[in-house]
Amino acid sequence: MNFRRRMEHPSPYLRIPHPGGDVTLTAETSAAAPAAEAAISVRGLRKSYGPVEAVRGIDFEVRSGEVFGLLGPNGAGKTTTVEILEGLRPRTAGQVSVLGFDPGQETRALKDRIGVCLQATNLPPKIMVREALDLFAAFYSRTVDTGQLLDRLQLTEKAHSHYSKLSGGQKQRVALALAMVNDPALLFLDEPTTGLDPQVRLEIHNIIQELKDRKRTILLTTHYIEEAERLCDRVAIIDQGKIIALGTPREIQAQTLGESFIEVQCERPLPADVPAFAEAGRQTVSPDRKHITLSSAHPARTVVDLVKWIDQQGLELADIHLKRPTLEDVFIELTGKRLRE
Repeated sequence: MNFRRRMEHPSPYLRIPHPGGDVTLTAETSAAAPAAEAAISVRGLRKSYGPVEAVRGIDFEVRSGEVFGLLGPNGAGKTTTVEILEGLRPRTAGQVSVLGFDPGQETRALKDRIGVCLQATNLPPKIMVREALDLFAAFYSRTVDTGQLLDRLQLTEKAHSHYSKLSGGQKQRVALALAMVNDPALLFLDEPTTGLDPQVRLEIHNIIQELKDRKRTILLTTHYIEEAERLCDRVAIIDQGKIIALGTPREIQAQTLGESFIEVQCERPLPADVPAFAEAGRQTVSPDRKHITLSSAHPARTVVDLVKWIDQQGLELADIHLKRPTLEDVFIELTGKRLRE
């Protein structure tokens, strides 16, 4: 189809939701209509580069309408996995279905239905933002209202600005807009907030949360544990080419690190003979003996015993904290590394 004709006759049916008022997508044409089957199904996926096996037989599904996080240290195999799902890289073995398509065989049809936001996006320096969106829209069989999309991503004032004049956060919002211009049924976000300042990162989080609230299917890779905890319905932790944990963040926390940590500070030093408290595991006392930290699978019971004992010693509590294991604690326990290593 001629590019000019595409711009003059945008689809009257496909529009995206907007904070100023929802615009309903027709059931016949909407790429975002919920599918009965899983959006992504992976069985026995393997990828080898000569003698090196980067992905070693992984299995997982991404349900329609969920935000699924893929976490792993550098070199774990997550980028290879995502590129196979996007149809950018062939697999060595296994079965893969993305929106009902085999990404290795039906690449063109799949790319028409998905959106991809890479960690780094580079456009010609002199291309204008609106021009870039209209150009990308011409590549797809379905499009959204690009003006409405610019407004939604707070880019309207930059519509006629050259790409080279944008800030890092604005460029990332443009990348998101380009990924959403075809109203994708599935959105791949590859570390979308890496290198951004906290305010811009929060803006991106809000956009992802909005998409999540509207039941858009998203596969998110990230180096920020708190990002996965906040945004993802389920996560898979991948290390050395294999999935080592899969479930909701809370499920993974419960299945691995079942212990919580109790931190207590007293006004005066603890006595030398601190007992072993019921239900407590590891316990440590600070050098000044004013702080004690205990691990416990049943923190409520341990806290009661600890506070009773402190009261019996005639000591005054200065502070007390109960810390449950975070997803990062679990990640470190499972892989022996921090996420960004």
